[in-house]
Amino acid sequence: MITFKPFKAILPQPKHAKSVAALPYDVFNRNEAKIEVNDKPFSFLRIDRAETNFDNTIDIYSDKVYQKASSLLQTWIEDGILIQDSLDSYYLYELSIGDHTQTGIVGLTSVNDCVNGLIKDHEKTRTDKRLDRVKHIDQCNAHTGPILMFHINENHFDQQIDQIKNRTTPIIDFESDDRIHHKVFRINHKENIELISNYFNSMQNLYIADGHHRAAAAKQVAMDRNQDISDLSVSSNLFLSVIFPSNQMKILDYNRVIKDLNGYTPKQFLSEVEKSFTILEESTSPIKPINKGQFSMFIDSKWILLDYKFKNQLLLPIDKLDVSILQNTILDPLLNITNPSTDTRIDFVGGIRGLNELERRVNTDCKLAFALVPTSIQELIDISNLGQLMPPKSTWFEPKLRSGLFIHLID
Repeated sequence: MITFKPFKAILPQPKHAKSVAALPYDVFNRNEAKIEVNDKPFSFLRIDRAETNFDNTIDIYSDKVYQKASSLLQTWIEDGILIQDSLDSYYLYELSIGDHTQTGIVGLTSVNDCVNGLIKDHEKTRTDKRLDRVKHIDQCNAHTGPILMFHINENHFDQQIDQIKNRTTPIIDFESDDRIHHKVFRINHKENIELISNYFNSMQNLYIADGHHRAAAAKQVAMDRNQDISDLSVSSNLFLSVIFPSNQMKILDYNRVIKDLNGYTPKQFLSEVEKSFTILEESTSPIKPINKGQFSMFIDSKWILLDYKFKNQLLLPIDKLDVSILQNTILDPLLNITNPSTDTRIDFVGGIRGLNELERRVNTDCKLAFALVPTSIQELIDISNLGQLMPPKSTWFEPKLRSGLFIHLID
């Protein structure tokens, strides 16, 4: 049984929502974040990445940074930029771009469900990034960014939510600069709250799609503060989540760029790659891979479409993942990138940026790029159900949620 509860969210005043809403903190590096908040005094990134309020002599993990995040949050609440609701509510969060629309439900999930394995993850977290969010939560006494989750849609529940949404007037409605339309609906009628609560209470599992470090940090804060993490009357035992039906989720490719060839010349490197891959096509124009087990490689000013020769020999779901094939056949044995989550020679590029961004990186600060076929929702479910962890940066979900639209204060 999954715990999912309504709460009294802190939200921006509708007239401030567009200026407050910000992309997740981990989309940016430090310099990008500073540029992003320039001339945006109420961007929530100033709270989520409070080092943007200081010059670069201040360490991003300095106590001053977290204290600034807390003081800004309190100031914005006192000044009425952010306002807390008076009634426990669920919230529907609709994101639309082009012909794609997805609607998630915002509420509180249980740390205890994470510990007991009812909320399943698929990605290993880094200690430094987890501790950063622990300090942020501790100093602000708040969860400031929702964890993106999904459920396996049953009994046409998504259609029931759409019916509720269609009868409700949005309290927040704006289009962000990247042309994503954001709507928020407050749901606090008793029968609707019971419908949502009962649906999730009958569920066996939820799946974390994005926000593993925030979820891990929320769990650590709860365990540090409370002897009994199953006590749902304690606010820090619950954390902020937005849950979408799996059939509405959209995963893009998450591509790789490499800064050197580990001593190989391009010709030598390609010769080694051909021991495991068949070359299907070569071109000076970008080639987008379509089939599983295929990769587009950009090297020496040309694109090469590769097909893995030994796909049929792979038995385990984790080994069949394209990110695993790439890691196990090229990144580790040829390029000596054994731990891609910490190796500075590799970088990751979300598919939203397109293949031209891979070319740009190779032509500036890298030597090699790989474009992958997106990981599927079913692959994510299968791996999570087995209790296994995918290689880092296996999934890139779009559209991105905005931080600052929902805040959960904790004791």
